[in-house]
Amino acid sequence: MVSQEKLRELRLFAADIRIAALRAIESIGVGHVGGSMSVCDLMACLYGGVMNLRPEEPRWEGRDRFIMSKGHAGPAMYAALALRGYFPKEELLTLNAPETRLPSHTDMNRTPGVDMTTGSLGQGFSSGLGIALGCKRKGLENYVYILLGDGECEEGQVWECAAFAPAHGLDNVIAFVDYNGLQLDGPVDEVGGVKDLSARFAAFGWHALDVADGNDPEQILRAIDAAKAEAGRPSMLILHTKKGKGCFFAEDVFNHNMPVTAELADEAVARLEAAKAAL
Repeated sequence: MVSQEKLRELRLFAADIRIAALRAIESIGVGHVGGSMSVCDLMACLYGGVMNLRPEEPRWEGRDRFIMSKGHAGPAMYAALALRGYFPKEELLTLNAPETRLPSHTDMNRTPGVDMTTGSLGQGFSSGLGIALGCKRKGLENYVYILLGDGECEEGQVWECAAFAPAHGLDNVIAFVDYNGLQLDGPVDEVGGVKDLSARFAAFGWHALDVADGNDPEQILRAIDAAKAEAGRPSMLILHTKKGKGCFFAEDVFNHNMPVTAELADEAVARLEAAKAAL
C-alpha cells in the first residue's frame, strides 16, 4: 500500500505539472488546456514512480514506455518530462514555436523521452501495441503504458487494437482512457455514443477496470497494481476524470483548443499554488 507521504508527493507533482503545462500554453496564447489538465494526475503517477525510467538515458532499452495516443495532451507530458530532468524546464516556453523540440502533438524525433509520434487519433494505440509485442519478443520485462482519449475511442482503429492485444497475450500493456466526457463538439455520449467502455473492452478479452476518480493518485495506483497482477492479457483502466481539472477557467468546458491570456494563467497558477500550500 502506498504511503500517505508518497500520495502527498504525487499530488504536489501533479500540481507542478499543471502549472508548468499552463505556462507553456500561455507562452503561445492558445492550446489544449482541458485535455492536458485532466491527465496531469496520471502523468504524476507514471513519471513520479510507476515507470522504470532513466531520464539521463532516454533510449535505454529496458525502460518502460509511455505512448500519449491522445497526442494533443502533449503539454502535460512535456511538463512531466521536464520536471523529471529530460530537458531544461525553460524549454517548455518554446511550445509549438519555430524549430522547437516541443511541437503541439508529441514527436519522438524531436523530444527526449517521447517514445512515439502521435496525434492522428487511434494510431498511437496501434503503435503502442506494436512496441509491446516487440518488447515481449525481445524478452524485455517492461511495461508499455498507453493513454487514449474518450473521443478517440470513436475511431474504428481503436477496436481493431482491442481485438489484437488479447489475441497476442500482451500482458505487458496497461492502457488508460481519459474519460472526461467531453470532446471537441460536445459530450462524447451525444457525439459518438461512447459509454460503457470497461464492458466493451472486457468483451474483447481485456482486464478492464473503472477508476471512479481518475484524478486521484491513490485510485490510479491501486488500479495499476491490479493490472500488474493480471497474467496473460492486457489491462484497460477507464479513468473518470474532469476535463480541465485544476484549471478554473477550463473545468468542464468542451473547447478543444482555447485561448490562454497571461491574466487567466496567473490566476490559475495562483490557485494551484494555494492548493499546493494546503497540502
